[in-house]
Amino acid sequence: MRIVLVLQGGGALGAYQAGVFQALHEHQLAPDWIVGTSIGAINAAILAGNPFEDRLTRLRQFWQGIAHRDSYDMRQVPDAQRRSNILLQTWDTLLRGVPGFFTPRLFSAFAAGAPVDPEQASFYDTTDLRDTLNELIDFDYLNAPGGIRLTVNALKVTSGTLRSFDNRDQTIHADHVRASGALPPGFPPVRIDGDLYWDGGLYSNTPLETVLDESKQVDTLCFMVDLWSADGEEPTTLDEVQTRQKDVTFASRSRRHLDDYVATHQMRQKLRELYAALPADQRTPAQTAELEALGCGSTLHVVRLPYAGRDWNMAAKDINFSQGSIDWRWDQGYQDALRAITAAGWLSFVSEDTPLVVHELPPLAVPKTERAA
Repeated sequence: MRIVLVLQGGGALGAYQAGVFQALHEHQLAPDWIVGTSIGAINAAILAGNPFEDRLTRLRQFWQGIAHRDSYDMRQVPDAQRRSNILLQTWDTLLRGVPGFFTPRLFSAFAAGAPVDPEQASFYDTTDLRDTLNELIDFDYLNAPGGIRLTVNALKVTSGTLRSFDNRDQTIHADHVRASGALPPGFPPVRIDGDLYWDGGLYSNTPLETVLDESKQVDTLCFMVDLWSADGEEPTTLDEVQTRQKDVTFASRSRRHLDDYVATHQMRQKLRELYAALPADQRTPAQTAELEALGCGSTLHVVRLPYAGRDWNMAAKDINFSQGSIDWRWDQGYQDALRAITAAGWLSFVSEDTPLVVHELPPLAVPKTERAA
């Protein structure tokens, strides 16, 4: 099966995606196609822009490079002290930015409400990210035939339409990736071929639609990494309300897209069946070719990997670049992906007319001592 990796936007939460990739990498599940938005586009470009043996190393370089060093080992201190450290690290990010990623625009007229050049209409400057991407990514390798297909999504500012930049159709460079993560008003839009682009997550933060719209009909194993949870408890504080708002805004709408995919697949199958029932003298070669092009004989397996970290209901969890938090998220992604790979539900038999199978993570195993109790 073709292997596809779908990566959401989510800032610092994207370390979870890196852990997922590590598990896939160690089990030789190299993606044929990666579709990413925002931080997902950055992770995707690093993976597609390096040979197999260098991918994990370059990914670690990126995340280690942007992490804020903690004053102590967060694994060795109480929960309250970890939270205090994360709050301080988050404020540090707001005030000083993240080296190699973004820096604050000091004394910018934009913050005072005055007009500025469109490319400077933001609180932070992401020029450093361009340098980081050029250092970690071999764009000649990324754009050469035969490698991983890369698609990064961005929103055209002046029309509100989604644009997919694909290395199968054009030459991708660092600014395409920056554009995919240009979330306003924090980050500035990026101009490409004369047009300004913002973060693709403003249109759809989970780029699964790009995969579902692919006309090529082939059995596909799609690992979809969700960084935001659509489900949550009723909020009672300002921070909880803001967290819930952000979760709902950026959470995956995959179920609706998948339902539409199945309905379309079934409609195509019925059309082919009706056409086959026509007498031979009423069929034309052109009609036959058109129906064949629609396709409907493939199966899509979607393995959903949800980030389960609650981050103390912090609305700013996506700018928490604490080293301890990044390491924890990376490990959680790795462990969750191992559970999915061990279950390997996509290897189970399905009939040829099955358009879609969604695989959720199996429950965590309960230790024998707990079962005995």
